[in-house]
Amino acid sequence: MSGTSVVPPPAPPSPAPAARPLSAWSLPGHTLRILGSCLLSLVLWFAAGQAVRSALMWAATEVAHGDHRQVRFGVVMFLFTLIVLTKLVVTVGMLHSVRGSLREIRARRAGDEADESLFGALDRSTLVFATIYIAWSFYAEDARELIALDAMKRIDQDFAGSFAGIKGEGGDLLIGLEVWLSAVVAVIAYLLKMLFAWWHTNGKGKASGILTAFFELAFAFYGINAIFELVSARSEWLDGRVATATVKGWLEHADKTIPGWKAFWETVADVWPFIVDALVEPLTWLTVAALVYGAFAQDTRAVVRGTRLDTVADRMDRTHALTRTTVTRSTTGFQERWIPPANAFRLVTRGGAALFGMFCLCYVVIHVGTEYADRAARALVGNDSPFFWLVFGSPLDFVRELLAGMLTVCLLAATFDIAATRSREAGRALGA
Repeated sequence: MSGTSVVPPPAPPSPAPAARPLSAWSLPGHTLRILGSCLLSLVLWFAAGQAVRSALMWAATEVAHGDHRQVRFGVVMFLFTLIVLTKLVVTVGMLHSVRGSLREIRARRAGDEADESLFGALDRSTLVFATIYIAWSFYAEDARELIALDAMKRIDQDFAGSFAGIKGEGGDLLIGLEVWLSAVVAVIAYLLKMLFAWWHTNGKGKASGILTAFFELAFAFYGINAIFELVSARSEWLDGRVATATVKGWLEHADKTIPGWKAFWETVADVWPFIVDALVEPLTWLTVAALVYGAFAQDTRAVVRGTRLDTVADRMDRTHALTRTTVTRSTTGFQERWIPPANAFRLVTRGGAALFGMFCLCYVVIHVGTEYADRAARALVGNDSPFFWLVFGSPLDFVRELLAGMLTVCLLAATFDIAATRSREAGRALGA
């Protein structure tokens, strides 16, 4: 067939350039890259969470005052439980919203591995998240914020009442419920928690995991209130007991006879908060990130391994069996306080020892840096009027918390991504 031109076959497409390998030193850049690619979703999640949180706090301060005080205190504690649960849900939502920017998640999707929905991640991780949140008393900041808002709203009434000899009502929102009422509600919350945990363990109920987390929080908060009231009522009785006096005598004797005893414990008391803020707290939040991103069920098993949160982690495979099976017994003792951060440390060091150091350094820089930026902005404005900051202080606080929250979420995601990617490239399963 002369005269017929032969069309050469098309050249095969050139392979895509290999992605630049991730290392500990690329953590800040990887964090900013994730932030840039998911900025809008992070802002929307944070803004929605703050709107719901503010509405619940305002409702709590409005409900707290008036007739039938005990009923009102019970409702306030219920609203406070919702406030904490909202924070947990928003944190999980922000972490989940950046999944598409992680190399590890994209690699798992390319391997036809099941991807988890937001609701699945919430249902699976919020209960463990709530347990850790209670164990480390992270709710104390939420309580302080609620009490401060109530005090600000009632400062004029309490100030005017002080001249008339009327005692103010502020400051007792979370501790005013009577012991017997707190105990009754705590028992009911515990029974409901066990019921929903059983449903969740057996794959019943689409929101059984979240409901279990809610009643876990309610059981803890109502129970803490009952214990606080009992201790306050019995403090004078305890001070007069022989055992209490004996222990106090031993401690006073140790201060006088053991060289450096008092100085040692004073140093520990001064240094310990910095250790928690710089090392333990970052690892605790990284535990939550590992739970959210654990496309392998074994990833979640690795985070809670060795704790009583591991009691139902037998039915595991690579298709999110743990989405339906989570914690049946949630306690907040030594194990739940220390073992999850320890396991998170083991996971992050899969990316190298330098990754752990860089992660903690970046975490501290984010939180300290945003605080100093807030101070610098206030100093730059230079207005000393309290009425000015009453109006413009809240927007500035919102911006600071937004920046710190988004950067923290992206840092957690980037750290997990680097550790998981390097572990996978080395031929090891992250949860092994």
